[in-house]
Amino acid sequence: MATTALTQNELKRMVGYKSVEDHVRSGMVVGLGTGSTAYFAVERVGQLLKSGELQNVVCIPTSIKTKEQAESLGIPLVTLDTHSKLDVAIDGADEVDPSLNLVKGGGGALLREKMVEGLGPGFPIPVEITPFCHEHTMRTVANLPSIQGKATPQLRMGSSSSNKPDGDNIAVTDNGNYIVDLHFDKDQVITDAPQMALELKNTVGVVEHGLFCGMATCVIVAGSDGIYTKE
Repeated sequence: MATTALTQNELKRMVGYKSVEDHVRSGMVVGLGTGSTAYFAVERVGQLLKSGELQNVVCIPTSIKTKEQAESLGIPLVTLDTHSKLDVAIDGADEVDPSLNLVKGGGGALLREKMVEGLGPGFPIPVEITPFCHEHTMRTVANLPSIQGKATPQLRMGSSSSNKPDGDNIAVTDNGNYIVDLHFDKDQVITDAPQMALELKNTVGVVEHGLFCGMATCVIVAGSDGIYTKE
């Protein structure tokens, strides 16, 4: 008898729930990510707090959207101003390489995500930039050694939470900045993510980028063969 393949949302729910069940304990300070997978992690935190299986947990959201979801579930929220040290941060990733370097920020919250969480052609690399002289900043980014001739920068339009154009106005992040998505050519891969991250970070006008290097300690992956963990 043939089995029905799980939908993408069902896989995301499995991963989101497992991340909380495996890594969140009572008394922790937890960073809550942003995006379609992180949504289910936030949902699970709310369920376990309501049932009493988790107690004395406080959370720091990485976006306004996550903050609103957490509040609707009765999850106690704090900020980095009062709780600078997190026990764990849970979030989804758009891409991950064998060294656990991540591409994130497709949903537009990369600066806040990275503050809390302290790679290539498969998914555009988002770069958050200041509105001032943004066209100049885009040209500068395009000419960085690790990017020149490999990727095309595109200013995100419409909603900041989608890297696909869905409006005529420039997308604006929660922090009032713009996002440039670096679309890599199909035959190009990021061979040195930390170097690219360094070049972007040192560029005037760049606020943050979507490369999360050396920050993940565990990745949970769901697919047709089930769930597995890579550390």
